Amino acid sequence: MSLDADTSDKGGLGVQETRVIMDESAIRRALTRIAHEMVEKNKGIEGCVLVGIRTRGIYLARRVAERILEIEGVPVAVGELDITRYRDDRTEAASENFHGDVLPFSTKDKRIILFDDVLYTGRTIRAALDALMDYGRPQMIQLAVLVDRGHRELPIRPDYVGKNVPTSRHEQIRVSLQEIDPGEDNVTIVHPRESEA
Repeated sequence: MSLDADTSDKGGLGVQETRVIMDESAIRRALTRIAHEMVEKNKGIEGCVLVGIRTRGIYLARRVAERILEIEGVPVAVGELDITRYRDDRTEAASENFHGDVLPFSTKDKRIILFDDVLYTGRTIRAALDALMDYGRPQMIQLAVLVDRGHRELPIRPDYVGKNVPTSRHEQIRVSLQEIDPGEDNVTIVHPRESEA
């Protein structure tokens, strides 16, 4: 077990090992690097807007917008996207949890930088692309994620990545952000293990 690991038994359902793979400092550095990469790739930030996928993608987009303001001295608009109605695994109950989008700008002819916390199969991003297209045709859509864990089921590739984390399909990645989760910012990987009898 590594240094930051914590082992707990979840009600007799087996033993899990949890390890911190990004702490608060690592998340901050990753988002700062992503902000610099965005400015460089887009030759500035003019014509760009940031759109966070509900829920954690929104907070990541806001944090990067703050860093871009520090770097360029120019504010960048941030919007929120709720993809509940566009998911291919949605249920009637899930549709009732739709909160609506908050896009205080036109997406037409804009360079949209879409944010999510973890990229896995690509299905969330596909749903987000469908949702964005309903608002009009942007000039370009780029993708930024804090963690890319692999296992893509769709041909989707991020433009900006905080950390690549090879995982097995049995592992989970959990992103905690202070804006919505209690405690400190961190990213953990949860490994299910055989229960030791």
